[in-house]
Amino acid sequence: MALNKRKNGEELPYWPIGPFKFRLPFIHYRLEMPEIIQGFVLFSIGLSIIPILESHVGMSYDAALAVVIVFHLLMLVQTALGTPFVPGLITPLIPLLVIFLGNFEPGPEAIQALVAVHLLVAAIFLILGITGLGKIIVHTLPSSLKAGILIGAGLAALIGEFQPGGRLAETPISLIIGGLFCLFMMFSGFYKSLYKKSKIARVVANFGIMPAILMAIFIGWVVKEYPSPNVEWGITVPNFAEMWMYTPFVVGFPSMEVFMLAIPIAIMGYIIAYGDIIVGTSLVQRAEKVRKDEVIDYDVTKLHLVAFLRNFVHGLFAPHAGLAGPIFTAGTASVVERYTYGRKAMESVYSGANTLVISLTAGCFILPLVTLFQPFLPIALSITLILTGYLCITLGLSYVKTDVSRGVAMVTAIVLATYGATHALIVGVVLYFILEKQFSKNRDSENKAA
Repeated sequence: MALNKRKNGEELPYWPIGPFKFRLPFIHYRLEMPEIIQGFVLFSIGLSIIPILESHVGMSYDAALAVVIVFHLLMLVQTALGTPFVPGLITPLIPLLVIFLGNFEPGPEAIQALVAVHLLVAAIFLILGITGLGKIIVHTLPSSLKAGILIGAGLAALIGEFQPGGRLAETPISLIIGGLFCLFMMFSGFYKSLYKKSKIARVVANFGIMPAILMAIFIGWVVKEYPSPNVEWGITVPNFAEMWMYTPFVVGFPSMEVFMLAIPIAIMGYIIAYGDIIVGTSLVQRAEKVRKDEVIDYDVTKLHLVAFLRNFVHGLFAPHAGLAGPIFTAGTASVVERYTYGRKAMESVYSGANTLVISLTAGCFILPLVTLFQPFLPIALSITLILTGYLCITLGLSYVKTDVSRGVAMVTAIVLATYGATHALIVGVVLYFILEKQFSKNRDSENKAA
């Protein structure tokens, strides 16, 4: 229970801090048990970035774990400051960022490149958020380029999993079954009809991607695609001293040349993140139509400011290969869906989002959970990337309506998935001006439709 009660038709109580609305558990909102349960599994998605930090950035396991803990602590900051969205990674950018980091030697070079991306993304969020130009830029961007970026990110995510030597080849049984169950549960028309009829189906669906991850982990363990965990007891103690050795204050700040190389990937990161903001806003707006008892503040400017803060802190002190995205789409969708069941099911959208993030963060400090999931971290990342890849491709295809725009989008996407952000932006812009510019009226109507 919370000390401050919310009356029907009002906003959840808060303490004002500048433009933000600060809230604490038990004072302003109650903790929600289903979100607590989800968080103790879904935190493994955050841990799954550790193998990437080890292999492509050159961090030690202890340093990478400390980075992940900082990431979760900064997620707490975002929800505490009054945003109704569950924050997370800019997941579709991860495979593109891996391609970008492949141009640098793991160690100081890769760290400097990652720092450059963080600081550029932070600057973009700050400038475009304060000025309001973000919405204008994204909405005036040709549909074919937006589609190409999303489809390319989706292709890169799926190719990374399906290519020879990828995780699908190494652990086919667990990943195929877990991936198919995830897609079936999320997008199947049959499951949607089952959802309306079966209470069990509703319970499973309300836990988001957690059931698919648990299924894949169990199967992977049974068929011995993954080893049994070596569970340790106690509390996780982050090694911040080790993490400090991988900061720009030790390895050096990136040069201007590295910043220039990082600009295309930073731009794509913002475009993808803004797409997530649009999706998250649509989810909350839809929930508002069902829940008339609460006023929800989802100011996009505040979301930009917190995303700037999180990426800026990561760039200086804890470089993170997933970047600090404003919305964890799957987590936000799960919270909002249960929120629509009424006030008895969830007191407030803020109580649901905040509880999930608190649980995600708490999971990182429970050593038995961390060591239990440690052997299975690739599964959590793979399921997330498969879901993200599917969503990016379907959303990207919805942006393009003509044969010409579809052609520009697909060529841009293929270049992006194979050669990276810089080449894709050049190819996409050139193709747009050569093939599409003369069809500006069609393009304008497409942008309005999107």
